[in-house]
Amino acid sequence: AVVSTQSTGGIGAVKKQHAARAKLTQKGTEIAELQLQQVSEQMEVFKSQLEEFAMKYKSEIKKNPEFRAHFQVMCSKIGVDPLASSKGFWAQLLGVGDFYYELGVQIVEVCLATRPTNGGLITVEELCAKLGKSSGKTRKDVQSDDIGRAIAKLSVLGDGFKIVKAGKQQLVQSVPGELSMDHTTALDVASKYGGQLTIEELERMGWPELRIKSTLDNLLDQSMLWVDEVNSTYWVPALFK
Repeated sequence: AVVSTQSTGGIGAVKKQHAARAKLTQKGTEIAELQLQQVSEQMEVFKSQLEEFAMKYKSEIKKNPEFRAHFQVMCSKIGVDPLASSKGFWAQLLGVGDFYYELGVQIVEVCLATRPTNGGLITVEELCAKLGKSSGKTRKDVQSDDIGRAIAKLSVLGDGFKIVKAGKQQLVQSVPGELSMDHTTALDVASKYGGQLTIEELERMGWPELRIKSTLDNLLDQSMLWVDEVNSTYWVPALFK
């Protein structure tokens, strides 16, 4: 009988522990749901305030590239993408969706027009300078941030448009294919010398002859590099100074 009583008491204690844990779990779930609801409500308030802000400063967002960049940061922090569609609420409210899609078309036109001379590489700075000239006007309302966002929208065209870095320079690549680390390193070197690239500079980095020849030949094949056979130097036309 004593054993039975102890056994019963042990089972009762275990049941109490299970019940206590169940209550804690339920309470934790309730707290989590409440917090989620509060966060959702706060996000809705933020979005509402963002809409009011956008309506109030609509003109400034459209014409001032720095203001527009700050607005994009505000949007991203609360999960709003005003560029998600050219026909969505934000596009209708601000016209920014159409702005970036139209800018994307202009970027394609400029890149295609300059590809025969630069091999599909053009600095963001030069691209900004060229935008709009084909229609007889210069777009002063476009900055590098806008170029990046417009090119992101061009991803639907495949991997033909992307931004790559060469030293401190940003380049728009408008031809399909990935640039290897060796390619970008060679471009980095050229960017330091106004677009000029020599075999000696690559040798100073410890590159063997085969690695240098492979990198230069590949860039030459893509017309991203020109060779001055008289002086045994190479030039990246996109980085000419």
